[in-house]
Amino acid sequence: MLSGLANPRQAAVQLMNFGLILSTAFMMWKGLSVITDSPSPIVVVLSGSMEPAFQRGDLLFLWNRNVLAETSVGEVVVYNVRGKDIPIVHRIVRKFGKGPEAKLLTKGDNNVSDDTELYASGQDYLVRKDIIGSVFAYIPFVGYVTILLSEHPWLKTVMLGLMGLVVVLQRE
Repeated sequence: MLSGLANPRQAAVQLMNFGLILSTAFMMWKGLSVITDSPSPIVVVLSGSMEPAFQRGDLLFLWNRNVLAETSVGEVVVYNVRGKDIPIVHRIVRKFGKGPEAKLLTKGDNNVSDDTELYASGQDYLVRKDIIGSVFAYIPFVGYVTILLSEHPWLKTVMLGLMGLVVVLQRE
């Protein structure tokens, strides 16, 4: 069963295979980032603020290459608040001005008021550079794995342990 550990060559091959899988996933992520012009081309809905349009756990695909069209009212966008790392998925409800300096006001479909209280201190509106991307597709509930891993950190340890065990016990 653990005979793979006795053979250093086989252990090295297994480690290299694991490294290849990780580097391939990283390259695919970076490739998607370049294609979509978004630092985070795939995000998970973490709250119920966009129900019924998007449910908690939905996996959203973003696109940030609106070369010909401006961001418009009614568009669902993902943005980062300055100084915070968690992306927020909400709909643009008002727009003031045109071009990259247009001021945008967002609101969650399931929220009573707009997002001005979520913005950074002294920030009343978003501008185009605050937006990570616009939602163009989604897969329902696939992101629940991410939510479970963030809400229950011990699951990360269990999953990493299982992945390591599979690598060690893999037969060729």
